[in-house]
Amino acid sequence: MILLITSSPKAQDCANAITQATSEPVKIACNLGQAATLLKADEFAALVVDQQLQDADPDETDRVLLHIGMATPVYINLAISGVERVIRELRTALHRRKRETLIARQGAEQKLRNELKGTVTALLLSCEMALQVPTLPSTVTAKLRMVEALAHEMRDRIGFHA
Repeated sequence: MILLITSSPKAQDCANAITQATSEPVKIACNLGQAATLLKADEFAALVVDQQLQDADPDETDRVLLHIGMATPVYINLAISGVERVIRELRTALHRRKRETLIARQGAEQKLRNELKGTVTALLLSCEMALQVPTLPSTVTAKLRMVEALAHEMRDRIGFHA
């Protein structure tokens, strides 16, 4: 969903064009207070902020931006920008957001994978060493084999081989 923040009389036409171009529903906030209320109630992919509202009350704009969550802000001037330019800017911002999200997810996955490698390797080595104890009761051996199997499964799931 996209939030269009503007008091422009072209707001509804712009919202309709954005919906048609992006297949995303658009909500319109006529002022920054209404935008803050909508941001608290819903999650948005992007905020299209009319620069005239931003310039009129920069402090209120900053307070609104505290509630944007993962939304990408796009600043436009509806008084001088055509709908085509708004859509072009919005598409660029959404594409950038998608790319940045993918890169962040891949980074987080790699970091988690790297952190788990050492733990899984230590777990497998500990199981292997414990299973070499000759006087180990059979019930303990069975439990260690279960732990070892789970560690092997975890190793395979996170995609590395110790």
